[in-house]
Amino acid sequence: MTNTSAPALPDRTVAGIVCMIAFSALAPVMDSFAKATPEVIAVGLILAVRFGFQVITLVPLAHVLGMAHRPGLRECALHLLRGVLLLVATGFFFTALRYMPIANAISIFFVEPFILTLLGGLLLGEDVGRRRIIACLVGFGGALLVIQPSFAELGFVALLPLGTAFCFAGYMIMTRSMTRSIHPITLQGYTAVAATLVIVPLLVVFDGTGVAALDPVVPRGLAVWTLLGVGVTATVSHLFISFALRMAPAATIAPLQYLEIVAATGLGYWIFGDFPNLLTWAGIAVIVGSGL
Repeated sequence: MTNTSAPALPDRTVAGIVCMIAFSALAPVMDSFAKATPEVIAVGLILAVRFGFQVITLVPLAHVLGMAHRPGLRECALHLLRGVLLLVATGFFFTALRYMPIANAISIFFVEPFILTLLGGLLLGEDVGRRRIIACLVGFGGALLVIQPSFAELGFVALLPLGTAFCFAGYMIMTRSMTRSIHPITLQGYTAVAATLVIVPLLVVFDGTGVAALDPVVPRGLAVWTLLGVGVTATVSHLFISFALRMAPAATIAPLQYLEIVAATGLGYWIFGDFPNLLTWAGIAVIVGSGL
């Protein structure tokens, strides 16, 4: 009798790697648009635009392509959890960008691939091994080299990218698990609906309160274009990461996220005139070396 269950093809892993590289190149562009958004625009409004744009583009696309379905109660709960994780992760990071250079924030965030690698072994049964565990511990040490001077200068703001790392790792694990049964376009669309249903009521409640993070104002001028840039690049980049996690193991593609540091450093220097100091470079070297 012929075995009809074929193993995953190598070209799917290669395609997953390509998608991860595309995500790593686009994500810092999204961050640059967020950092360039005038501070009068609440971070909560940036989040609402970011997820709202994803809703109005991906949900209709999923319907047209015949990929939309009516999720059950359990799936709705998973979308809600995934949406909240990404909402909090993005909110932490966009807030940090208002005080920190992009490269510094992303360098601290890059404990996330280590967290993802460990969670992939614990929750998904992926092969991790002793060498990867040691590399993860060394990588955490590298992150501390970046956090220490930032913490001395900015206080607890320097820990926001660390919060982003933990939330995003949970989001990635859920993405890896859910893309096995849900198409990435549908997954991203429904998760954006969940995140939008959380952030929009908060903006309504806090309207006129003066709370900087959640009191919305009508965007004008430059803010219109930067918000649009956040929406477009976020939608496209997170489609890439969903496809990447559908086609390749989390532990395989996680180290490729380090390409974000290259893009972030270049964009930070070109647009904002920021460049990492020697201690930050030392931390980056330890983190990237551990990941590789």
